[in-house]
Amino acid sequence: MAYQNVFMRYELKYILTEEQKQTVLCAMAPYMEPDKYGRSTIRNIYFDTDSYRLIRRSIEKPAYKEKLRIRSYSRANADSTVFVELKKKYRSVVYKRRVSLPEKTAMEWTCGGHYVGEPTQISREIDYFLGYYKTLRPVAFLSYEREAYYSKDDSAFRVTFDDNILCRCGDLSLESEVGGIPLLSRGKILMEVKCAGGMPIWMAKLLSRERIFKTSFSKYGTAYETVIYPKLQDGSSDKIKEAINV
Repeated sequence: MAYQNVFMRYELKYILTEEQKQTVLCAMAPYMEPDKYGRSTIRNIYFDTDSYRLIRRSIEKPAYKEKLRIRSYSRANADSTVFVELKKKYRSVVYKRRVSLPEKTAMEWTCGGHYVGEPTQISREIDYFLGYYKTLRPVAFLSYEREAYYSKDDSAFRVTFDDNILCRCGDLSLESEVGGIPLLSRGKILMEVKCAGGMPIWMAKLLSRERIFKTSFSKYGTAYETVIYPKLQDGSSDKIKEAINV
């Protein structure tokens, strides 16, 4: 299977109720169709430095920010294909570049090993990132249920719905079951509208008519503020170790 490994697009986020989601789905039906995977459980392992430099910088909302994660689209095993993703955002445009590897190989590479395989431009960029942020390590496991839809006219327009967004600071393996602390209130859904250029007129009119407004929501940022940071707040070295490893 061929995977898309380079993305450049706008990603607009909205928090919906279940009723709003159903309204959006009905309006989307003439224009979009679900992807072939249906509803899937996405697992992510986020990397950061000992001081959480990447997410602390991101929360400040700079013009440029970046992050590194490993993602799988189902529960992995050592030989499953996963994605090492370098995600950057500059002035509202998201740039994502990724390498697909077996899960065991991906974890060994990002946790201090060497890239295995023919070097590519993307693998070199990730190697540079790993070298620049010298103390990068897995710090958070985020999972969620996703429904993805694609435009019928084969454009780059895409809409995803994520719910049951969970975070934990331990058992940081894509081979594990999902579980953790919810990052959204019960009944709330994160909708992401992803497009290379302007949003289709029908979607813009729908959002305006239903009074669905764009919001700022980062899964990892919310996880840091609501799960990770409170555990580190007292400054105890034991507590810090617990927040990282438990």
